[in-house]
Amino acid sequence: MMVFEGQKIVPALRNMKQFDQFLRSDYTYGVLLDTHLGQLKGIVGASEKAGKKLLIHVDLIQGLKHDEYAAEFISQEIKPAGLISTRSNVIAKAKQRNLIAVQRLFLLDTSALAKSLEFIKKIRPDYIEVLPGVVPSLIGEIRKETDIPILAGGFVRTHEEVDAAIKAGAAAITSSETSLWKKG
Repeated sequence: MMVFEGQKIVPALRNMKQFDQFLRSDYTYGVLLDTHLGQLKGIVGASEKAGKKLLIHVDLIQGLKHDEYAAEFISQEIKPAGLISTRSNVIAKAKQRNLIAVQRLFLLDTSALAKSLEFIKKIRPDYIEVLPGVVPSLIGEIRKETDIPILAGGFVRTHEEVDAAIKAGAAAITSSETSLWKKG
């Protein structure tokens, strides 16, 4: 299965400087973090004009409650390529709207992982974003347990950490570390 058109890195955009850098890059897919509702339509429009596809992290959009109604609004009015959230109801709405659905999973402890895996097995997102992405053994375990492609994010700072996550079973890495965005 071709994941994000073969991108090993999916740029995670925290500010407009990174957004501009993404627009000038060879990458097709990116993740939009930390923005305001009023900027969303313009950002997604500029992305589409540049031939880019954005996944919007619903939980980090200021000005919206982070629930299925926000997901419905973003799906209908903004029309991004996909949605990312820690909330299963948002992921279910993204799937219902035929958007790429990415369930974000924080690796806190064994019981949190077990509970999250229960929800993931019910909802069946298109991808699971595992944070932090520098725990190769858990990336492999989650991939094996769910058979859902894994994105590794958070604290991935070096090319060696990228390679370790990919070797452990991650399909790609999400990162706001612009030094990792150089293809190689």
